[in-house]
Amino acid sequence: MSKKAVVLLSGGLDSATVLAYATSEGYDCYCLSFDYGQRHAAELNAARNVASAFKAREHRVIQLDLGQLGGSALTDYAIDVPTEAAEGIPVTYVPARNTVFLSYALAWAEVLACQDIFIGVNAVDYSGYPDCRPEYIQAYETMANLATKAGVEGKPIHIHTPLIQLSKADIIRQGISLGVDYALTVSCYQADVKGRACGVCDSCRLRKQGFEQAGITDPTRYKS
Repeated sequence: MSKKAVVLLSGGLDSATVLAYATSEGYDCYCLSFDYGQRHAAELNAARNVASAFKAREHRVIQLDLGQLGGSALTDYAIDVPTEAAEGIPVTYVPARNTVFLSYALAWAEVLACQDIFIGVNAVDYSGYPDCRPEYIQAYETMANLATKAGVEGKPIHIHTPLIQLSKADIIRQGISLGVDYALTVSCYQADVKGRACGVCDSCRLRKQGFEQAGITDPTRYKS
């Protein structure tokens, strides 16, 4: 029997690399994306393209509206997306986002009788988000196996974070070796309807820097 994995796929650089990695490890990948009230749909279009490129077994987009809760520049238009790096947790942090996303992934994994979940969190070149840290992932996995039928019946869920200790440059190098076409991906927090990046937000800055440090031409389409 083939092994299954649920892969959280945002359409950005990191999640595309994780999908490529899981595919290379022989998993049949079931991709999960979220329309959660973010500023643009370009990343969801990118997720569909990436899932198709890697022949995902299935790709689902879950409708959520975290914008009803607000509290983030990514879901609340009253909060500007910052264009300069800042200390501490930035306003682009979406409250409890990875906890919400992982919970859906966990539920789908149980339905699929799947014990493996992949997520592209990164604790090196990251934006200060608390739900990207190794200790968070470890705690969530512990909770998941206490809270699920699968875990209680001795079929533990494993949360894989293959990028968590890699620099952005190393992630890009790995993705290139696995056949990722980064031109398909969208990382920008405020991309336009055509998927063109602003070039000035924190996510764009980290992405640009990663390609520069990796010595690889940046295929990102910018607005100007």
